[in-house]
Amino acid sequence: DGGLIEKYKLEKSEYPEIVNKIKILSNLDITEKRRPQDGRISYPDFDVRVSILPTLYGEKIVLRILGNDASNIDISALGMDEKDRFNYLEGIKKPNGILLISGPTGSGKTTTLYATLKILNEEKRNVVTVEDPIEYTLEGINQVQVKESIGLSFASALRSFLRQDPDIIMLGEIRDSETAKMAVKAALTGHLVLSTIHTNSAWDTVSRLIDMGVEPFLLASTLNTSVAQRLVKKLCNNCKEETNLEIQDLPPGFKNEKELKKYYRPVGCSECYYTGYKGRRALYEIIPIDHDLSEKIKSKELRVDTILKEKGVRKLSEQAYNLLSEGVTSLEDVYSLLSE
Repeated sequence: DGGLIEKYKLEKSEYPEIVNKIKILSNLDITEKRRPQDGRISYPDFDVRVSILPTLYGEKIVLRILGNDASNIDISALGMDEKDRFNYLEGIKKPNGILLISGPTGSGKTTTLYATLKILNEEKRNVVTVEDPIEYTLEGINQVQVKESIGLSFASALRSFLRQDPDIIMLGEIRDSETAKMAVKAALTGHLVLSTIHTNSAWDTVSRLIDMGVEPFLLASTLNTSVAQRLVKKLCNNCKEETNLEIQDLPPGFKNEKELKKYYRPVGCSECYYTGYKGRRALYEIIPIDHDLSEKIKSKELRVDTILKEKGVRKLSEQAYNLLSEGVTSLEDVYSLLSE
């Protein structure tokens, strides 16, 4: 659920042998101990991404287990409510334009993109992706892995894609000005572009792209849907405990807007490994970019909170607060999201 748990302690004498074994399995240099290394161990049903980092006291290893079968990723299981799912699906029905998902690393953006590609992947469509790394293989989709060492970046891959007559382009991430401008160019020339970006909210994506050098009138013509996504930890139903909400319980700066009297707090039991949490839940803030919002982008009038509220856009903070009142998540998790 995104937290660290101590499960087992290794003897110091065991560690070098384990490090070497992992390096061998992931085709890394066992003699290299001064530089970071990244590799992969492949199995029939899943992959293990390996990251090795030299530290003061030895090499630190992180293993990330990823299923290589995307068949179980489904848009209906992502946690969108009915209205958000409708707005999202309307956005991806459009033949061209840009759909962007924002959020920090590990917030589930890539999973949402893969679920989207599964819907769009039809025989009549030429779908191409450029990713770093490719997390799942999708049948019928042309997937390209970024390789900066040979000059294959997001921007250079996108430039090549435009000569491949694609219908749909998925960019793993918009990292720089060149990629942002190329994505807009692709959308203007009749392609549907899906990508991710690092911003704090769905509307912040607009100012971020303008800061990257995208002309507001071009952005207004191409951006059709902006999404912000977060994951919040779910309280363990077996041990969560209802408690009165006292003023002293509130973190500094937290506003109890709904005047909650009670909330649930994490306790810990054998079912949740004594963490108090079990599983995570995705939150989505989805903004369909209509004529009104396009005009605001074009004129660089970016204060639109009132308009978004009138259009029924629910902020991430509002949804997190609802989960707190329903006993799904904790006060700490809600405050963490509100303070971003």
